[in-house]
Amino acid sequence: MGTAVRKTISLPPDLAKETEDIARAEGKTLSAVVQDALRIARIQRLKDEFSQIQGYWSKKAKEKGILTDKDLAHYLKK
Repeated sequence: MGTAVRKTISLPPDLAKETEDIARAEGKTLSAVVQDALRIARIQRLKDEFSQIQGYWSKKAKEKGILTDKDLAHYLKK
């Protein structure tokens, strides 16, 4: 990591203790634990967004009668 931006965050006591326990158990700093958690949250958010987009287009394809790759290839040739 080249540069870092310092931020101050507030955590409820139970979450702060759990974060400290995780850091100690994994041999990481508190910053590393929070960074990992934020990265995981970002990945999950992107997966959820992808699923929503995929669901939208799947619904549109079904409405057009596109159920297989063969159906899609035929539809695209039109």
